[in-house]
Amino acid sequence: MFLLPALVVFGYFSWWPIISSLLLSLQKTNLVTATWVGLDNFHRVFMDPVLPIAVRNTLWFFVLSLLIGFPIPLLLGMIGSELRRTGGLFRVLVYLPVVVPPVVSVLLWKWFYNPGSGLFNLVLDKIGLGPFPWLQDASWAMPSLVFEATWAGFGGSVLIYLAALAGVPSELYEAAEIDGASVPQRTWHVMLPQIRGVILLLLLLQMIGALQIFTEPYVMTDGGPANATITVLMLIYRYAFLRSDYGAAAALTVLLVVALGLLSAIYLRLTRRWSA
Repeated sequence: MFLLPALVVFGYFSWWPIISSLLLSLQKTNLVTATWVGLDNFHRVFMDPVLPIAVRNTLWFFVLSLLIGFPIPLLLGMIGSELRRTGGLFRVLVYLPVVVPPVVSVLLWKWFYNPGSGLFNLVLDKIGLGPFPWLQDASWAMPSLVFEATWAGFGGSVLIYLAALAGVPSELYEAAEIDGASVPQRTWHVMLPQIRGVILLLLLLQMIGALQIFTEPYVMTDGGPANATITVLMLIYRYAFLRSDYGAAAALTVLLVVALGLLSAIYLRLTRRWSA
């Protein structure tokens, strides 16, 4: 009974929108009147020539964000756990990007990436490098988005790693040191196994977040150049708010939810033994 109010609120604001999206994906509607069309919306989505491009770009962002954005918070957490006098300042500095509103952060980095007067090209020009077409070239645009997204989001993960590392018994490090283990050996055989559950959980959350990337490509590049940074969520946005095709937007949303659900289930199944 005590849980009932919370469950009702959670169901209304979380589960009901999911059910509504599923129903909407089977309709042709302007949000006032609706006509049932069955699976026609899914068929139109699959036939859209932009869909494979959006999926490919989303997967490319996914891969880059894991290669670049996943190790950095862990490394910073390991470094921060060794700091004593400056530990508080370190926590403030690494969490500061999270405090900045996402759109403000993206606009700031968009100025950094400006090909003419941007900070990055101005600094690199001083050492004889550049200018680089950060957002103007198809091969540079997606990595540029990944760098910004990594900077904007690693603060929370670093604090979680710091909390997890603080819970590792110091006796384990002392015993390993007495046995002659080097710093890399203590890190690999003591530190990482003790926080592997946290690592696996944060990896799953980052995977889900990377596949739902929207703000960076929408604000920085609007999917360009030449659709090089359009993502699945951007395509959903275009269906709903540029074409007023809410049925197709809901259909693609359902497909994305199913894909994320399958990914999470497979990941949890594969890592169940290691996360204990």
